[in-house]
Order: sequence, then C-alpha cells, then structure tokens
Amino acid sequence: MPGNILLIDDEEQLRKLLSRIISLEGFIVEQAGTLKAAWAQLAQKEPDIVLCDVKLPDGDGVRFVKELKEKYPLIEIILLTAFGNIPDGVQAIKNGAFDYITKGNDNDRIVPLLYQALDKATAQKKSAIKIKDKGAYTFDDIIGQSTLIKQAVQLAQRIAPANTNVLLLGETGTGKEVFANAIHANSKRSDKAIVAINCSAFAKDLLEGELFGHKAGAFTGANKDKKGLVELADGGTLFLDEIGEMNIDLQAKLLRVIENGEFIKLGDVKTTKVNVRIIAATHRDLRKMVEDGTFREDLYYRLNVFTISLPALRDHTDDIPALANHFLAYYTARENRPVLHIQKDALQLLQQHSWKGNIRELRNVLERATIMAEGDTILAENLPFDIQKQDKGSSSLTLASVEKDHIQKVLRHTNGNKTKTAVLLGIGLTTLYRKMEEYGL
Repeated sequence: MPGNILLIDDEEQLRKLLSRIISLEGFIVEQAGTLKAAWAQLAQKEPDIVLCDVKLPDGDGVRFVKELKEKYPLIEIILLTAFGNIPDGVQAIKNGAFDYITKGNDNDRIVPLLYQALDKATAQKKSAIKIKDKGAYTFDDIIGQSTLIKQAVQLAQRIAPANTNVLLLGETGTGKEVFANAIHANSKRSDKAIVAINCSAFAKDLLEGELFGHKAGAFTGANKDKKGLVELADGGTLFLDEIGEMNIDLQAKLLRVIENGEFIKLGDVKTTKVNVRIIAATHRDLRKMVEDGTFREDLYYRLNVFTISLPALRDHTDDIPALANHFLAYYTARENRPVLHIQKDALQLLQQHSWKGNIRELRNVLERATIMAEGDTILAENLPFDIQKQDKGSSSLTLASVEKDHIQKVLRHTNGNKTKTAVLLGIGLTTLYRKMEEYGL
C-alpha cells in the first residue's frame, strides 16, 4: 500500500520536481508552499510522512517539527535544507524529526529515507492500535516471584472473571498491556476480541474517529462508513492505554459508553449500542488531574471501581534475573544463536540500575546486549555505558572513548550499514554521521 506524503517547500519548481520523483515510487503526494497551507491540509487528512523545507516564508521547519509531533505524534517528518547546519540538524532530531538532509547533496537519500520513515510510521500505527481475537498474554506470561508482582497478579486473577471495569496504574513500561491481555484471556469475554489503543498516539480529532468511527460524508475524504474501535470491541474488551492523555470532551463520550452502552459516530444522528468492558491504564495521577480540572471526576470514579497498581522495576529488582533470562532466550532464538548467559558482574549492574523505563527498558538493553556479545556470555562491557558506569566511578575511561568504541562495534556488526547502526544505537542518522565525523570513524 503506498504511503501518503505531504511535501512543504516554497520553491515551486523544486516542489514539483520532488513530487514527481516521489510519485514515480508509488507514493501519494500532496503539496504546500507555506506552513499555513500545510496545517490546513493536515486538518483534512493525516499523511504518513511530511517532507519539509527548513526555511519557509511563514515559519521555521525545525520549530515546526516540535509542533507537528506534539499534535500528530504518529507522523514522521524529514527536514530539507539548502545548507547543511549541524546545530539545526541536532535540534531537529531532538524535536522528533526522522532525519535532516541537505538538498542536492542528499537527493539520492530521499527515496530510501521515505521508505524507512514509512516503515516506522506503519509500525507505530500498528503498535498504537491492536485488535486480537483473544488476549495476547496470559497470567503465565507474567514473570516474577516478588511479593509486589504476586499481589498484582492475585488481584488481576480475582477480577478477571467479572465484568467490572479495571484501572491499571503504573509507570511507563511496567507491563500494563500484558496485565490487560491476561485479564481479558481469563474473563467471560475471552471468546471475543480485545481491542487496544494508545490514547497518547493520536490528536483529539483523530482519536475520536478511531474510537467511534464515522459515517460516509462526515468529513472530506470519508468516502464510506467506518467502524470505530468501540464497536469492534462489542462483546469483548476495550483497552485504553494512557487514558490520562484523552481530551476532556472525548471523556464525556466515553462516559456515555460506560453508563449507557451507546455512542454516536461522527456524522451520524443515531446511537449505536455496544456491550464492552473497559480496562484503562495510565502512568498519570488521575486524582490530581481531577483536582486540576483536566480529567472528569465522574469518569474517574466509573473507571476506578477496581484498581491494580503495577510496581516499578526498581522496587522488585529480585525479578530481574528471571526477566533477563526470558528476554535473552527470546532474542537469541530470534537471532538464531545459542542462548546467552549473563556474567555475575553484569547481572549485578542490571540490578543496581534505576530503570526509569522499567521492564521495557530492560528488554531493550538485553536486545542490544545480545547483538554486542561476542562469546556465549553477556559481559558488563556489553551493557550501555550509563549502566556500566555505576561501579566505574574511578575508571580512566572517558565517555567519549567508550561511546566511540561502542559505535565502532555496532558498525562492525552491521557491516558498515549506517541506517541499521543508527536504529540499533537508538539515534537518528544525522546524529550518527555527526558522531562518526567527531570521532574520525
């Protein structure tokens, strides 16, 4: 399926030329000569990728990146500039740009970059909305024997067979999606779908359309009726991840679903009846949001019938060995290599780390460690530097030398493929090129 591109550039000839080149690759291209025109088009239809000039008559592309990602987090944006400017490029990447390239010099990179950006945008959309015929995880998939994890599992097992709404609380990466799926898999609704959406991934208008669907003609481009996720979850479970990010106007419509089992599609005049169980999750303090007026009190109490708090990983570090072995078994099987073991020193470092990203961060660290390990054991040196440095305070190694060595290892692993290297390092391509130039690689 072709991707949709919005091309923003005030140079009409260049814009038309790029549009033709991109169109020949199968992409559907819309054009805008100003940011004002671009915002108008974005209000009508959300593209997969925005290709934008840095200098425009009515604004700055670097600042536009930040504004765009705040309103449309699933859109990938690539900036074009007439003159390479490293500080601008670095700031653009920090603001959320997929990449930053120079016109003319990097013309051959535009089409490959568009395909890479489309892959990322498509993956993010699939990640933001998931529809499963049954729960993707069961309680057996919840790893950990600590008291805190056992208590959370016991509460979830107790509430699973009921039709009661559930509120899962916990920091990002603590396993809320796993718990939601396990609750559904052990409920009386397990023969129906569990439909999940990450509320933080969509702007207000788009989230409303995804949740409630629309009738044909409801807005420009709505050529046929579309079922929303609430309707697709009829008879099953609707998992609303990061519900604290939901606009307060939409909260009123969700409340109607909970109280009356009905909603109105965009562009419709009739109500649609549904029977869904709501499992909501958030890392935010909803009680404080109620006090601040950003979350409806009545909705809070309807969701807060049964609450399960999931612990941060730093509060149950005794589960890290079991979690680490689980992830290593998965990643070594995926990479078709013998199962790795973790050196005692490396395991101690993992247990000392603060894990702001919790289990998700641990999973990512072990994925990289699997790639970096040269033998059959994960060593301390295979871990990211911020984890290594916990007991290397007196080391003579500088941050720069460790970073340079790490980049070199990943480049060797990818046989010099810079795009794959940037992905594995978790940085943008522009940042990688800047680092390579800085370290003379």
